Amino acid sequence: MSTVRATKHFTFELAHALTGHGGLCAHLHGHSYVLDVTVEGTPRREPGGLADGMVIDFADLKRIVRTLVVDHYDHALVLHEAEREGLPVGRPLFARVRFTPWQPTCENLLLDIVARIGPALPPAVALHHVRLQETATSWTEWGDGRHVGSEGLTKVTRPH
Repeated sequence: MSTVRATKHFTFELAHALTGHGGLCAHLHGHSYVLDVTVEGTPRREPGGLADGMVIDFADLKRIVRTLVVDHYDHALVLHEAEREGLPVGRPLFARVRFTPWQPTCENLLLDIVARIGPALPPAVALHHVRLQETATSWTEWGDGRHVGSEGLTKVTRPH
């Protein structure tokens, strides 16, 4: 049976600042992110079944990514945990601040997204490729033949 890849497209808004950066990215700013998630597997052979012919139901992939990524990051402010001190996080303006132990670059956000999605996929489905676009001309990609699935084919750790 042939292996097939299925891709789902997502968008979300996120603000961040890069602690200690030498340019404009050191200041609070935001992006309209575009996220493409590609999974790989063998289409199911379940004649008469609801998932017959599917690697994964797109609705299931949408639920996984929305729950673990989009709902977490959409309209959030992501900062390195070193910025926590002095920030009035109890105020409504800062209700969606996400502090991370890593610099919130596009590269590190991508690695975090991969680490969130891979383990949540069904056993027969592997995460094949993820592309996170930060601006019209800049993006990061994960894949290069590695696969992450709930079976732990390759372990991806969140950035440090």
